[in-house]
Amino acid sequence: MNARVEDPTLWDRPDEAQKVSRERSKLSASVEAVRSIEKELKDAIEFAELGDMEGDESLVEEARSLLKDLKARTDRAELEALLSGEADGNDAYLEINSGAGGTESNDWAGILLRMYTRWATAHGMSIDVEEETQGEQAGIKSITLKVSGENAYGWLKTEAGVHRLVRISPFDSNAKRHTSFASVWVYPVVDDTIVIDINPSDVRTDTYRASGSGGQHINKTDSAVRLTHIPTGIAVACQAGRSQHANRDEAWKMLRARLYEMELQKREAAQQALEDSKTDIGWGHQIRSYVLQPYQMVKDLRTNVETSDTQGVLDGDLDAFMGASLAQRVGVTRDGAGA
Repeated sequence: MNARVEDPTLWDRPDEAQKVSRERSKLSASVEAVRSIEKELKDAIEFAELGDMEGDESLVEEARSLLKDLKARTDRAELEALLSGEADGNDAYLEINSGAGGTESNDWAGILLRMYTRWATAHGMSIDVEEETQGEQAGIKSITLKVSGENAYGWLKTEAGVHRLVRISPFDSNAKRHTSFASVWVYPVVDDTIVIDINPSDVRTDTYRASGSGGQHINKTDSAVRLTHIPTGIAVACQAGRSQHANRDEAWKMLRARLYEMELQKREAAQQALEDSKTDIGWGHQIRSYVLQPYQMVKDLRTNVETSDTQGVLDGDLDAFMGASLAQRVGVTRDGAGA
């Protein structure tokens, strides 16, 4: 890869040169990560041996701490190595839609928005709001986010499905327990190297007035755009831009991404018997339950991974769930053996 990048004739083809350069950088980072892990493992072992030899428990304890941190890093690096899907390295669109239940479900969708925002921020990713419909009293009815960062789609695709919340409702004066649902849909941002052909006559365009904060253009012109792909029924909307033209361009990108993601799912369905349990986004297909009353537990129904740290999960600590689902998705157990 270094030799290819150093070949001056490569840069006569800018698109190919950028692709090769990105791949070289990714491989270089992976190699450097392995070398760093090897060095830190060697250092930790030397600390433990020295502490044991001198009877210094503090050195032994330091070695234990280093090994614990190192294991967490290697677990994540192992899973990142599995992100080899065609679009895993792409940015992602993430949609959250509240289910039936009015204010309760709208509030739950708002909680999920906060959860994914915190997860993305903790992993150095950026978030842009493409479209949002707020709830009448609380939370949101729907929202579309663009999550930008390394392997954003590879990680977030494991979150697609229906999420169920059980809690004492803050909106119920009788303090009764309520169950709420919200769905999450994830699809990759399609870059210029992926061509998705769409017949313009198959797409219906609707414009409407944008809602929410956003400046003087909001609520004064029909700047928001919704595109509906008639053959599939897929609909996307964008209101983040300052003009109808900008929103139309972004909506077309989103539509191409949705159709591309649908094609990826078809390919996976033909290759993996497990796919049906992971891509069905029907309201009756729950992937995870968040129980806050009468006990506290978050359980993923696909992998059986669970935790009692409900607040940590709602604050964005999702790696254990994502990691287990990803490993299952590619047919690999946590010790690296084939499933």
